[in-house]
Amino acid sequence: MSAAREPRSPIVVLAGPTASGKSSLALLLAERLGAELLSVDSQQVYRGMDIGTAKPSAEEQARVPHHGIDLVEPDTQLTAADFVALADEAIEGIAARGGRTLVVGGTGLWVRALLRGLAPAPPRDEALRAELEATLEREGSPALHRRLLSQDPETAARLHPNDHVRIIRALEVAASSGEPISRHQARHGFRDFRYRHRYLALRLPRELHRARIRRRVEEMLAAGWKAEVERLLAAGHGARLRRVLGYAQLVDHLEGRLAGGELVDRTTSRTWAYAKRQLTWLQGEPGVEWLAPEPPDAAGLEALAGRLAPELEAWFVGSAPERC
Repeated sequence: MSAAREPRSPIVVLAGPTASGKSSLALLLAERLGAELLSVDSQQVYRGMDIGTAKPSAEEQARVPHHGIDLVEPDTQLTAADFVALADEAIEGIAARGGRTLVVGGTGLWVRALLRGLAPAPPRDEALRAELEATLEREGSPALHRRLLSQDPETAARLHPNDHVRIIRALEVAASSGEPISRHQARHGFRDFRYRHRYLALRLPRELHRARIRRRVEEMLAAGWKAEVERLLAAGHGARLRRVLGYAQLVDHLEGRLAGGELVDRTTSRTWAYAKRQLTWLQGEPGVEWLAPEPPDAAGLEALAGRLAPELEAWFVGSAPERC
């Protein structure tokens, strides 16, 4: 194993699509292993975006220390490179306290960047970026997404049409280098890992998973999600909300573009489509060990945590830095 700095502490990654139960399983495992949790979620980093990102509650954060949440205000853009630097610092801090790190989250690109580093790509082209941002302002993010679809279908397939930050970057790389960003990433390949790790991923039966997503949307709305969005809009964070899954649909509803009766259905269908993209991404990652709780409910997660914890305990002991 090569790494930028040796030795590095071993980490366990627990991934999975949204609403699969990974956060609940991570809490159970962390308590059994004496671990701290590092969230890898590109929306939980934003302060005030709590209900709609399923951010850990105060009670959950009291049970187990959490890192990687509430890092910046919603009007700040946090890149994968920014996150990796912050994550490295958090992991080092946990290790210095004699702790273990359990990484949990569904932002696949950020997990990949943490484990394998970022693919080399052309630097920012300010003139081209200004042109693309003008197009964004004039025609909207879906128009840029359609342009990307014609140039780099692979990247377009995994980006939400409202994710204009990554869409613009992909178009910029294609124009600057003459080849799509997906090709740069493919060349980056499955290079040596930055951390010794186990990569676990949770999945559920298809129909159960979709039903869980719908139930979560309904529970978020009952918990005050609409009021959260109203507060964020009043604070001037509309630009961020309009490009985040779920929040974008609530903004459309509040601004009269989506009827109340359609809100749950639309949010559920968009979230389910995103969950399927997350699964596709994970299926292409090296070394993923798939988990399926039996039964697929809270009792199944408890049983799964009970089976996994001794195995991971032994792995952590055997992967201590001095033995790497």
